[in-house]
Amino acid sequence: MMENMTGLKRTHYCGELSAANIGQEVIVCGWVQRQRDKGSLVFVDLRDRSGIVQLAFNDETDRAVFEKAGTLRSEFVIAAKGNVIKREAVNTEIKTGEIEIFVTELRILAKAQTPPFEILDKTNVKEELRLKYRYLDLRRPTLQHFLMTRHRIVKAARDYYDNNNFIEIETPVLIKSTPEGARDYLVPSRVHPGKFYALPQSPQMYKQLLMLSGYDRYMQITKCFRDEDLRADRQPEFTQIDLEMSFVDENDVMSVNEGFVKHVFKQVLDIDVPTPFRRIPYSEAMNRWGSDKPDTRFGLELCDLSDVLKNTEFKVFAGAIEDGGSVRGINVKGAADKLSRKEIDKLTDVAKTYKAKGLAFLRWTADAQSSSYEKFLSEQEKEAIRAKMGAEEGDVLLIVADKNPVVFASLGALRKHIAEKLELIDKSKFDFLWVTDFPLFEYDEEDERWVAMHHPFTCPKLEDLEKLASAPGECHARAYDMVMNGYEVGGGSIRINNPELQQQMFKALGFTEEEAQERFGFLIDAFKYGAPPHGGMAFGLDRLCMIMLGTENIKDVIAFPKVQNASELMTQCPAEVEDKSLKELCIAITAEQE
Repeated sequence: MMENMTGLKRTHYCGELSAANIGQEVIVCGWVQRQRDKGSLVFVDLRDRSGIVQLAFNDETDRAVFEKAGTLRSEFVIAAKGNVIKREAVNTEIKTGEIEIFVTELRILAKAQTPPFEILDKTNVKEELRLKYRYLDLRRPTLQHFLMTRHRIVKAARDYYDNNNFIEIETPVLIKSTPEGARDYLVPSRVHPGKFYALPQSPQMYKQLLMLSGYDRYMQITKCFRDEDLRADRQPEFTQIDLEMSFVDENDVMSVNEGFVKHVFKQVLDIDVPTPFRRIPYSEAMNRWGSDKPDTRFGLELCDLSDVLKNTEFKVFAGAIEDGGSVRGINVKGAADKLSRKEIDKLTDVAKTYKAKGLAFLRWTADAQSSSYEKFLSEQEKEAIRAKMGAEEGDVLLIVADKNPVVFASLGALRKHIAEKLELIDKSKFDFLWVTDFPLFEYDEEDERWVAMHHPFTCPKLEDLEKLASAPGECHARAYDMVMNGYEVGGGSIRINNPELQQQMFKALGFTEEEAQERFGFLIDAFKYGAPPHGGMAFGLDRLCMIMLGTENIKDVIAFPKVQNASELMTQCPAEVEDKSLKELCIAITAEQE
């Protein structure tokens, strides 16, 4: 029969104790990290979320307590009472390495089976196994540090926005489906057969309605859901620091949120972040780095070669330019001895994953020059490329010719891949910037229509209002994304607050008046009752935590994350449900036909 805590009350966390506590009687609780039986001596490393402290038992210990200590195994849960004494052999690896606790009372609160893996900070255990036993994985000090730091980030957010007159208001989790963007997660209604709620992709419309309601400054730490393919920095359910402000322009929103980043980095990491952040227009970000979330901690900027190749007879380059695309490249300075022909072939595979048809290259070593494209070009063209890209001995030139979206995506990914491979990134640096002046629309080739690059409530640039109907591809948005180390950590815009302009926007997106009214009628109607100018943004809390903590896996900062196929390995969800439950919801499951 297990013992309990009756008559004992924890006085300290394990990692809190130090030489200042020598001579004090303390009570600690936690999990046995390991037990070392030396015959007449028994040592136990006791672990809780604050760290490890050593418990000591010897021939002066009460016999019953000494014998009980000999039965302890890894992950047993215990409480120990004793006196803090100076440790003979100091352990510099742990905070409590100068002291130990000479135990006078020991209680075994719960026994444990041998775990499927040892609870060690540095582990080679496969992620799938650790996620299956996530409750064990979460005992590891690194993950405990991550989650406790996440708590501090959330607290800093609430404190900052509260001090800046924001009011935290909860918005609904069961909402109306308004499919425009990522796929919704749908929830069937038992009370309304055949009808569905959606889980929110964001609280967008509700927070705009709160501005209409006069709350002026809103914020919320909120769960959001998107049924989309996962990547390393994404999850199907994620947390946003969401906010909205009235009577503001872009500068107001950006300034307040630069202040938040400055505050949270100082509070949590004791890092002074310089503000204001630099602002880079979307077109410049794409042309220089091939990405609307550029990592500018290293070079490898893109170089547009289209002008020097506009008359080339090489069909690969000429065809891309004639189709309205471009020929662009990056110069990997001094990398000829680091990137072999075999390595360049691997880089070609990287480019192809972003739909590039291939990767042209020049590798210029001290011994020779090898190229996949120069034999097809005139001497003038070859020299023009080298001059424009600043090529010299030791360099590797990598070139992609295609439609601009493909060129940007493939070279943008290549520069990051190469920078990681060649260790060109200063991982201790935090690099902040805003990307601004986004296109208002992007063309969906599959649906053959214009779609909103951000969402349908983003306000166009005032100078572009007349182009909404005639030239949507030339319209720009009053939108802004905050980028940190190559990740978008937050984004937002000034919203439309005019019902007529909102109708124009829906029309440009291909909605009839009836369709717009059916999907968004409540919002359009609300605008008729006096909507203040307003704007806002949202931070991806999970991603922000990931970057601040220096991990590249977003699952590290989420207690119970999903895996690549949106399932959770520990509880085995999603799972089938009983026929009775389906019947109550008027749902029938049919076999999918190939």
